[in-house]
Amino acid sequence: MAMSYKARRRWSLVILLIGLPLYIIVALNVVALFSRPPFLLELAIYIVLGIAWALPFRFIFRGIGQPDPDKQKTEESSGPG
Repeated sequence: MAMSYKARRRWSLVILLIGLPLYIIVALNVVALFSRPPFLLELAIYIVLGIAWALPFRFIFRGIGQPDPDKQKTEESSGPG
């Protein structure tokens, strides 16, 4: 069952405002457990972690910046009055 546009939009806000800061805190603490690697390796780790958090949520973020497709369908079906 696919999520509605409104639900995806709400979940994307929750993920960005609550989930992402929590993920950043966890990632920083995990990396801090190890001795500091060389700068380029540390940069690569943060780049990979920065991309990896969004991969499970692709289906939620896809199309969020576009106009609501459900609203357009409703307007088209009602037609000019």
